[in-house]
Amino acid sequence: MRERVDGFPTRRISGYRVRAGRPLPYGAQPVPGGINFSVYSDRATSMSLVLFERGAKEPAAELPFPPEFRIGSVYAMTVFGLDAENLEYGFRAGGPFDPESGDRFDSGKVLSDPYARLVSGRDVWGAEPDWDDVYPYRARVLDDDFDWGDDTPLRIPTEDLVIYETHVRGFTRHPSSGVSAPGTYAGLREKIPYLRELGVNCVELLPVFEFDELDNPRTNPVTGERLYNYWGYNTVAFFAPKAGYAATGRFGMQADEFKTLVKELHRAGIEVVLDVVFNHTAEGNEQGPTISFRGLDNATYYMLTPRGEYYNFSGTGNTVNCNHPVVRDFVLSCLRYWVSEYHIDGFRFDLAAILDRAPDGTPLPNPPLLEQLAHDPVLRHTKLIAEAWDAAGLYQVGNFPNYGRWSEWNGKFRDTVRRFVKGEPGLVGELATRMAGSPDLYQGRTSSASVNFVTAHDGFTLHDLVSYNDKHNEANGESGGDGANDNHGWNCGEEGPSASAHVRALRMRQMKNLMAILLTSQGVPMILAGDEAGRTQLGNNNTYCQDNELSWFDWGLVDGPTANAELLGFVRSLIAFRHAHPVLRTADHPVGADRVGSGYPDVSWHGVHAWDPDWSSHCRVLALMRCGRHAKGGATRDDYVYVAVNAHWEPHDLELPQLPEGRTWHLFADTSMADAHPPGAEPPLKHPGRYHLGAHSTVILVGRAASPEQP
Repeated sequence: MRERVDGFPTRRISGYRVRAGRPLPYGAQPVPGGINFSVYSDRATSMSLVLFERGAKEPAAELPFPPEFRIGSVYAMTVFGLDAENLEYGFRAGGPFDPESGDRFDSGKVLSDPYARLVSGRDVWGAEPDWDDVYPYRARVLDDDFDWGDDTPLRIPTEDLVIYETHVRGFTRHPSSGVSAPGTYAGLREKIPYLRELGVNCVELLPVFEFDELDNPRTNPVTGERLYNYWGYNTVAFFAPKAGYAATGRFGMQADEFKTLVKELHRAGIEVVLDVVFNHTAEGNEQGPTISFRGLDNATYYMLTPRGEYYNFSGTGNTVNCNHPVVRDFVLSCLRYWVSEYHIDGFRFDLAAILDRAPDGTPLPNPPLLEQLAHDPVLRHTKLIAEAWDAAGLYQVGNFPNYGRWSEWNGKFRDTVRRFVKGEPGLVGELATRMAGSPDLYQGRTSSASVNFVTAHDGFTLHDLVSYNDKHNEANGESGGDGANDNHGWNCGEEGPSASAHVRALRMRQMKNLMAILLTSQGVPMILAGDEAGRTQLGNNNTYCQDNELSWFDWGLVDGPTANAELLGFVRSLIAFRHAHPVLRTADHPVGADRVGSGYPDVSWHGVHAWDPDWSSHCRVLALMRCGRHAKGGATRDDYVYVAVNAHWEPHDLELPQLPEGRTWHLFADTSMADAHPPGAEPPLKHPGRYHLGAHSTVILVGRAASPEQP
C-alpha cells in the first residue's frame, strides 16, 4: 500500500517532527502518524502550539508556527510522534493589547482551543484545583472509537413529544437515588426505566458543555458553604462534554460515557435535547479570565462598543458576536458535531434573542445564523427550540425569526396558566388561546412551534408555585436581589410548609390543575424534573448556585417514606392519556369549524352551559371539547375529549355537550379525586348530561362508545 506524502515530516521545531498542516477542520485531529492542529486568529501577529504532558505544571515544549504554516487567518501544523492519550495542548497568541481597538492579546497566557473535543482541569466535580495553574482548562485530543451499533435518530414528530427538563448531576446526586455513580451520565442512565414508566419521550438536559462549577465567588451567608456555578450556563468549551458529570471523567472517558447515555436513551425511545449557551462565554467582562476567545481574536468573537467595551445583552458580562461569519461557522460546526458524533436530537438555545442581533446589538430582520441553522443539511431533522428573549429586554415570543423550523419556549403560556389557576379574573379568553396552541402567536406555523411549560429550571418548582407567594433566595448570597419577582404564585393561604390538611389538599389540587392544563393543551408540553413528585426548593426560584438538596431530586418522593404517590400517579396517567389521544397532539391550529364532515367543529368552547362559553372578565370557568374525527388533521380517528377548568373558589354544575349517537361521556380524571383512571378503562358517568365540578378543580372526560368490559 502506497504511503501518503503528508505522512512525512518536512522539518523540526523545538525537537518535534512537523509539517505544514491542513486548515480544516479546526482543532486537533489525529492523522496518520501524528496530530493536525489548526487555530483561527485574524489579528494575531504570532502563534505557538504549547504541549504539556498530561497533568504537568510546565509545558513540555512550545512550537512556533512558521509564517508559511499560516493560510489566510488560520495557523495549521501537523506534529508527528505524539502520545495523544497523555497530551494536553494549548496556544499562545501574540499581538497588540489595545482594548479600544478590540484587541486583548496577551502572550503570557496559554489559551485553550475553542474546538477542543475534550478539556481537562475540572475532571471531578467540585475537586479543589491548583489555583496557580498557568493553564487551568487544558485542551485534549479525542480518539473517537465509540461503537454506536445500529443507533439511529428517532425522529419523533415534534407534536408527539413530552419533554422532561433535567440536570445531569441533580437528577441522581441525592443519596436516595440508589444509583452506582450519583450525579453522573452513568447515574442518569440507571434511571431510564423510571423515565420510560413516567412516559416522557424526550429529555432536555441543562448545559453539558464543559464549564467550571467553581467560578462562583459567593458563599451561603447563612452556612458559609461554597456556592457553585451549578446550572452550567457559563461555557468554557463548546465541543467538550462536562468531565465532572462523568464517573469516568478522571480517566478522560467522559465522551464515551455520555455517548452511552444517549445510545441507551434512544434504545428506550427517548430523544435527547441539549440546552446550549451561545449568547455568552465564561470569559465574562473586562475583569474576567482570558480562556480562549478573548486571547485569540477578541474583536471577532464578542460584540464590542465603539470604545472596545463588552456589550452585555446576556446579563453575564459579554455577548457573543453570533452573526459574524467566523462565529456563525463556529456555532454551526459545533452543532453539527454534536448531532453527528453524539447523535443529539435537538437543541434549546438559551437567551436565543441574542442570536438575531447585529454586531452593534440591533435586531436583524433576517439574521443569517438562525437562517443557516434552520436550513443546514446536517441539522435538517434536528429540533431547534428558542428561549425567545434575552437579558436586555428583547422579547420575541411569537415573533422569533423561525424560517419554518424553530419552536419557542412559550412564556405567555406559562404566565397565563399560572395566573388563571391562581384565580385572577379576565383570563378565560387568553387561556382558551393558549390551550389551542397559541394561534395568535404562531399563525402560519404549527402548534408544535409552542413549547408549553408551567415551570422550568429557572423559577419556582410546581410544588413551590402553589406553596409560596414570594421567592426566598437568601441562601444565594445576593441579598434576595436575584431571581424573578413576577412568579404568579399562590401559597393557598399559608407561606411555605403547612400543617393544615385543608391547605395541603388545595395545593395538591392546584398542582394537578396545572399539570392537567399543560398535558391537554395543543403544543409541546415540557415538565420540570421532580415536579411529578412534588419536589421543593423551599421557595428559592433561582437555584443556579445550589449544589445541594435544594436542587437535587429527592427520590424518597418517588418510592420512599415521603413518597408523593398521588401526584406521581396522576402525572403518569396524564402523560399516558396524552399519548393515547392523537387529538391532543394535532399540529394544525384548530379553527372552530368542521373540516372533515363529522358534524362537530375541531374544537368547541363551553361554559357552565354547553356551547355557551362565558368570556366575561369575572368568569373563571372554561371548558373545551375536541372532536376526535379531526385528530391529526383528519388523518386518524380518536375519541372526543372534554376538559373543564374551574379556577373559582365555588363549585359549578356543568351542562355537558351532547355526543353523537352511540357515544357517552366517561371520566378520565377529576383533580378533586385522588386518582385518574387508566386510559381506555374510564368508567361512564352516572349522569351523562351534566357534571358537578368542585372548586379549584379540573375534569377530563372522554366521549366514546360504551364497552361491555367497561366498569
